[in-house]
Parts: sequence; structure tokens; C-alpha cells
Amino acid sequence: MDYELTGHFGYRRIVRATVPTIVTMVVMSLYSVVDGLFISNCVGTTAFAAVNLMWPALMLASSLGLMTGAGGNALVAKTMGEGYPEKANRIFSMVAASGLWSGVVIGLLLFVLARHVALLMGADGEMLRDCVLYTRICAVGMPFFINQMAFQSLYPTAGKPQLGTLMSVLSGLVNIALDALLVAWLKTGVVGAAVATMLSQVVGGLVPVLYFMRRRRGALLRLVRTHWIGRYMRQVCLNGLSEYVASIAVNVVSICYNLQLMRYIGHDGVAAYGVLMYIGFLFSAVFIGYNIGVAPAIGYNYGAQNRAELHNLFRKSLAILAMAGVVMTALAELSANFLANIFVGYDEALCALTIRATRLYCASFLICGFNMFVSSLFTALNNGVVSAVASFARTLVFELGAVLLLPLVIGIDGIWLAVDVAELLTLVLTISILLAFRKRYGY
Repeated sequence: MDYELTGHFGYRRIVRATVPTIVTMVVMSLYSVVDGLFISNCVGTTAFAAVNLMWPALMLASSLGLMTGAGGNALVAKTMGEGYPEKANRIFSMVAASGLWSGVVIGLLLFVLARHVALLMGADGEMLRDCVLYTRICAVGMPFFINQMAFQSLYPTAGKPQLGTLMSVLSGLVNIALDALLVAWLKTGVVGAAVATMLSQVVGGLVPVLYFMRRRRGALLRLVRTHWIGRYMRQVCLNGLSEYVASIAVNVVSICYNLQLMRYIGHDGVAAYGVLMYIGFLFSAVFIGYNIGVAPAIGYNYGAQNRAELHNLFRKSLAILAMAGVVMTALAELSANFLANIFVGYDEALCALTIRATRLYCASFLICGFNMFVSSLFTALNNGVVSAVASFARTLVFELGAVLLLPLVIGIDGIWLAVDVAELLTLVLTISILLAFRKRYGY
């Protein structure tokens, strides 16, 4: 099913437009979860903790893909709404090229600095060795990982959301198959897990480039010869600033979580938080996928100055996300015992710690979808500054402050409750932002 940007969006059409991107993000999160399952159950707690200690650093390195993807998507959709398809193709092509070249530089730096980064994160002994090995192998695939992240936002605008789903499934199958071969059967440990992850990223980042290099039936965009256009790239970066800030902030906060947990609990705390990260990836992927799927329609109607349809998309999105928040929270709470057991069921004390942490942490799903949507909304409206402020406050101010201060007051539970407090504070901020800009955008 191709994605048409024109016309009225009812609930059924919104769901049909966003399901492919939701499935894409859930599948991407799911194969990360499977990766963690193989490492935890086949290699052990130390390796599992090592991978989760370094994953925020890898995600920090790939944040550029989120920025250029979301920012480029907003500008491309707006340009298409204004009636300039060839200009949209040039911007689309520039975004894809920038991801590959920046990934080469970032991957090289990460490879060289892997040991220093691991030491800063608090790794030592066997854990340090695993951290360095995993990071250096993943750094080789960084150009493709960055492009894979960028294309997740661009598929719907190109009229091919189902391609994003297909690529996510394909990458996931590659990762899972290689994990089964290298980690479970050949017992190559962290090295095998890193190779599986890296090769799956190569598939996810290279295939869409090859696909869009040729004219494709139903595709609204294609890759063309282009050159660096400074004013467009500045707008892309400004539009995607919130996603960049949010990703950096989330991963900086994750690093601080790990540092606090190493201080209060040790390796078991990092392992428990690793499980929370996988659960968070899986459940929040629904909200992320929805935002990616609906953003092209918002950007297009903003470019076309169709305020009635903007209001319609906004109102219906709030209703959908409210229902999704209730469902996601209930599912997370009910499945806490099961999820903890499949990851760390071999260690009774660690499993009990993980169950309690999950039940405290996952209450945030009730309102985080709304907060994430508001940030995505302003990105789609080509107002990256407001979007960045909301994202910055949500993570780097509220959540970081909570994870540093709450443990001083209520102990270890304060670490798990930090995200809940941050989402409540962000809710107040996002409502204020919406009210302040309502007349300007007409949502």
C-alpha cells in the first residue's frame, strides 16, 4: 500500500498510514531485544552488561541519522506540498549522501576511541574487553547504521512505508540468524553478537540506497545527482534538531543511569537497566512509529496551508495516542514478570530486581506518547527550535535531574521512578507549548 499525502484523513486512513511505520519500529526494537536475549542467556551477565553499557554510546554516534532523517522528511514533505517535486528529490538525495559520509568519519573516531569511551563509562576487567570488542566491530557499520536510522523517517514521504517494514524485517532476520549461528551455536560471544548487529545494519542502510537510485513504480521520491546545498542542509538540521537533542539527551541520561547503577548496585544494576532499555525500545516503538507515519501528512498539509486538515490530524492523533498509552502501560505492567524471566531468569535476585524496576519504570508509557507526539508535531511543522526545547527539557533537564536527585531521597527506587517524574513534568511543559502556538499553526 502506497502512502498518499493528499485528501482527508479519517481514523481508518490514519491507522492504515501509520501501521507500516509502527511495525517497522517494533520489528527494529524486537531484533534488538532478541540480540540481548542471545547475549544474556548464551554468554552471561557480564557480557550482557557490557553491551548495554556501550549501546548508549553507539546510539549517540548514530543520532545524526535521526536528525537528518526527521529534519529532511519535514522539509521534503513541505516542499512536495508546495508543488516542487524535483527540489524535493535533491533534498532527499542530499540527506542520504550526508548520512553515509558522516558515518565514515564518526565510525572511524569511535573505533579509535573505543577503549577510552569504555573506561569513561566505568568498565573494567573482562567487562572492559567486551566493551571495546563490541564497540569497534559496530563502528565498522556506522555509515550504514546512520542511513538506516535516517531512512525510517523518509520511507513514508517517499510513498513507500511498506518498504521500511520490509527492510526492518530483513535486517532483523539477518541479525537473529547470525546471532543463532555465531552466538548460540559457534559460541563466539560478544564478537559474534557485534558482527551480527553490524551486518544487519549494513543491510538496513545499503539496500534502500540501491532501491531509490532507480525509478520505482509508486515511489514519490528517488535519489538523483545533487550537490551540497548549504541553506537546505541548515534547514534539515534545524528541523531535526529536536530528534538530535532528544537522542543525545536520552543516551546521556542512559549513561548516567548506568553510572548511578554501577555506584549503587554494580553489574547487576546495569544488567537490570539493560532489560528496561529493551522493554522501553519495544513499547515506545509504537509511539515512535506512529509519529513517523503521521509526520508526512502533517508536513504536507502545513506546506499546502490546509489548516482544517492539520486540526483534524492533531485531534485524531491525541485520541489514538491516549488509547495507545493506556494499552501500552497495561501490557508492560502485566508482562513484567515474563519479560524479566526470559532475560535474566537464570539469576533469581537479578530477576526480582528487574521485575520491580520494570513495574516502576513502565508507568511512564501512560503519557510519554503524548509528549513524544508534541515534539514530532513541531518538527513536521518545520519548527525545530520549539521541538528541540521540548525534547531537551524532557530528557536532559527533567529525567537527568530526577535520576541524579531521587536516589538521594528515596534510594534505588528513585532511579527507576526518574522517568515517571520526568514525563509528568514534561506533560505540563508540552501543554503550555501547544497553547502558546495554537493560533500560529491552527492545530
